[in-house]
Amino acid sequence: MTFRIMRAVSGGRATALGGLALAVAALLVGCTRTVDGTGTAERWSATKVAGLDITTGESGPRPGEPDTRLVADGSDGGELDRLARNAVADVQKYWADELPAAFDRRFDPVTRLISYDSTGPDVTVCKTSTAGAVNAFYCALDDSVAWDRGRLLPTLNDSFGPMAVVAVLAHELGHAVQFRLGSVDGQTSSIVKEQQADCYAGNFFRWVAEGNAPHFQLSTGPGLNQILATLFFIRDGAGTGFDAEGAHGNAFDRVSAFQFGFGDAPGRCARIDEAEVRRRITQPASGQASPTDEVTGNLPVDDRDSLLALQETLRAAFDGSAAQWPAISQSVSPCPEVTRTRPASYCPATNTVGLDLAELGRLGTAPEQGEGGMGDFAAFAEVASRYALARQQAEGYPLTGLATAQRTACMTGAWAATIVVGRGAVLQLSPGDLDEAVAEMLAPRSLIAADVNGGGIPSGFARVEAFRDGFSAGEITPCLEKYR
Repeated sequence: MTFRIMRAVSGGRATALGGLALAVAALLVGCTRTVDGTGTAERWSATKVAGLDITTGESGPRPGEPDTRLVADGSDGGELDRLARNAVADVQKYWADELPAAFDRRFDPVTRLISYDSTGPDVTVCKTSTAGAVNAFYCALDDSVAWDRGRLLPTLNDSFGPMAVVAVLAHELGHAVQFRLGSVDGQTSSIVKEQQADCYAGNFFRWVAEGNAPHFQLSTGPGLNQILATLFFIRDGAGTGFDAEGAHGNAFDRVSAFQFGFGDAPGRCARIDEAEVRRRITQPASGQASPTDEVTGNLPVDDRDSLLALQETLRAAFDGSAAQWPAISQSVSPCPEVTRTRPASYCPATNTVGLDLAELGRLGTAPEQGEGGMGDFAAFAEVASRYALARQQAEGYPLTGLATAQRTACMTGAWAATIVVGRGAVLQLSPGDLDEAVAEMLAPRSLIAADVNGGGIPSGFARVEAFRDGFSAGEITPCLEKYR
């Protein structure tokens, strides 16, 4: 995050943690999403994923199904190439039916599949050397799809399971869809192409989740959560501008595009254009730098000044009567009828947010430090979520249950929107911060989308959707009305 060191923390009581309190304002306009093809308005809810029940069954290859007869040039005949070929077969089966239905266009299978080993002998694919090319890609020059079986596919499979491999290839075949539609050209920006391809991948996975794929099955609970985690893994690095050549988007934006496809028909994906991307993208443009009066990087979240700055942003985002602001304690005390949560806990009886500073500090460490941390924004968002509960209590809302968890995620997203660059907040988002939120929300015990006892939403889709609702609104007013 960015800390504006030249601006004093406002408020006479900002000198002591224990004397601070917070309130949150309320009420939002409810909304529904029409899922094309169903004819009904479907809400993304804590118990539904774009109208589908949340399931916890098996995800991955269907046992006993015969393999496709598709052939990949250069294949070693191994398990990962078999997985990739079956993935391509199912994706192409989906588009063979869907492209004519959605666009009145025929879908011809790609001309060639290519498997290569980025650690092996150098070969040329799509006029590109494969040496060290840890990648998968669609090549419009010869209408081929290629993948690296040496490092990319093993890493995806080992880290996230076989459906991660399917997700990457569904994205690449999304580019083949663009080619067949003629919807992109040399003037189309990379980010528009990639957002569309992520969206088309979402279309396909909806079909898989409905049980239609011959070779694969997908649960809408843990299975989809793993797909979202895969998008976090293959996101653009922090500091990559959305306008850079080859930009795919940060995790937050990639998940958004995937969700558009999962919830809507392919026509929604084709409508993603430059204007939409620039309107909703959260990834900064290239060359955006912090002013010289700001400190950037991963802040020490258990530092007194950092916590005071956090409190100032929370008071601004959750504006309300000072009498409703919760007190802040540097320890977590017993609280009647409430389960203690870490690294922050809210006690309704005393209107206090208690902090486990050791755990908060661990969570707030940069991921590359190898201490299991997610970064400063992830840690601050956990604290913000407990502040959100104080406002919910002040408005008379229950503090337990799935709706509470959704309200909390939405309000935390609204707080995040108030600290984007240019809003003048004492803390400001840095590149990669929203990706920290996505990663933390997908963690089993995340508090960003959890009630007062730490009870979370089973669907990662619903967690991210609620957070995005608040972030898009830029205020907390909508959250309390939508998530009842």
